[in-house]
Amino acid sequence: MTFVVTDNCIKCKYTDCVTVCPVDAFFEGDNFLVIDPDICIDCALCVPECPADAIFQDTHLSDEQKPFLQINAELSKVWPNIIELKAAPEDADEWNGVSNKLPYLQP
Repeated sequence: MTFVVTDNCIKCKYTDCVTVCPVDAFFEGDNFLVIDPDICIDCALCVPECPADAIFQDTHLSDEQKPFLQINAELSKVWPNIIELKAAPEDADEWNGVSNKLPYLQP
């Protein structure tokens, strides 16, 4: 099992979650974070740290969130690893809670 970053992270990209990950499983794109399912140890430490409530266990994904399992797996292989807290985008709070953000994902 693994945890998955879903669409509410897009354009929010808060990085609070990466600082608590004991195995450095987060990877960073321009406007989104992903978790490498091969690295994730299913500890759930990242879930309460996400201000956008965008991280879910793979077995608890809604039908709309299921594509993010593959998105996380694929992008974690090409994006750089992130292990330190970074400032969120200036408009992150405005994007938090906006639905259907997948078209805004910048791979």
